[in-house]
Order: sequence, then C-alpha cells, then structure tokens
Amino acid sequence: MSISFDKALGIHEQALGFRAQRAEVLANNIANADTPNYKARDLDFASVLAAQSDKNQNGTFALNKTNSRHIEAQGLSSGDESLQYRVPMQPSIDQNTVDAQLEQSNYAENAVNFQASFTLLNSKFKGLMSALRGE
Repeated sequence: MSISFDKALGIHEQALGFRAQRAEVLANNIANADTPNYKARDLDFASVLAAQSDKNQNGTFALNKTNSRHIEAQGLSSGDESLQYRVPMQPSIDQNTVDAQLEQSNYAENAVNFQASFTLLNSKFKGLMSALRGE
C-alpha cells in the first residue's frame, strides 16, 4: 500500500508555497517603495485556495492539439491571475502605490501565517513518521 502525500498533507503544501510566493511579492513592493510609477501588487489567498480546491475536486484539464505545429499548453494555469494590484489609500505625486507601513505589516502577517503553515505541515509529517514506525 502506497502513501499518497496529496491526500495525507491536504492543502497545506500548497498553502506553504503560496505564503512563500506572497512573501516574494510583498518584499518586491517594499523594495520598490521609492520607485516612481511602481504599482503595488498582492496575492489573494481566498482566490488561490478556491482555485486549488476546484483543481483538487475536478482534476486538471488538457487541451487537444488539432495540428502538430500547435504549441504545447504547459503551465496553462500559472497562478498569475491571482496577482492583483493594490488600491492606494492616498495618492502620491510620483504615482507610486506602495504604502511602506502597510506592506511591512502585511509582510509580518504573512511571515506568521507561513510559520503556522510550516508548523502544521511539520506535524503532519511527524504523524506520518509515527504511523510508519507503528507507534
């Protein structure tokens, strides 16, 4: 009998990946806080979770090629549709939409959520190891 990590770990693996990706986006926003015309971006966890849940329930889909010269449709759903622009709270002269304090608080919140996801995933692995050992 084989172990299915997708069933054993559930959505927690994708949540950890999402948190890492969001940390990268937020760090990019913070780094560009003084860049003129830079538009702050963020990821919406609810839309990513809904997409992953739908993907797990309905499975993936493939496109049919009707001609041998068609391009392969690999990476069709890249997750970029969940990357959204942030609406600024107050306008800036240089059209930059980054609010450094908001970005830092979002980054700190995301770090706490990342640690929680990591701890939960770690406990899942410990449970699997205990089951394998027969404890």
